[in-house]
Formats: sequence, C-alpha cells, structure tokens
Amino acid sequence: MPEITVSMAVGRTDEQKAGMMRDITQALVKNLGVDADAVVIQINEAPLAHKMKGGKTFVERAAAAKK
Repeated sequence: MPEITVSMAVGRTDEQKAGMMRDITQALVKNLGVDADAVVIQINEAPLAHKMKGGKTFVERAAAAKK
C-alpha cells in the first residue's frame, strides 16, 4: 500500500487539494500497478508563518512581493 504525505503551506481550496490527490493516485496506479483503493494520501498544511524559504517566512515573502 503506497502512502504519500504532501507537506505544503495553507491557501489552496479543497477542490485544488482533491484534484492533486486524484492526480497523485492515478500516477501511482499507472506507474506502480497498484489499485487506487490501495493508495493513501495525506496533506499536512502549515500556516504561512510556520514555513520559511530563503530565510523569510511565507508571510514575509508575500509582503515583500506586494511592494
């Protein structure tokens, strides 16, 4: 049973997340030859203040992009 964990910042809609999970499921079905029922996908979301890239939180990055 393949189990996939996706870590990402909050901000996507439930529809976007469901579409992503469907696409990942289909990729595993196609490439690993497993049944879709065997695939487990979990999304772990972090607040923008709890993720950092390049030494700046995602909140700081968003604020800088608006300037």
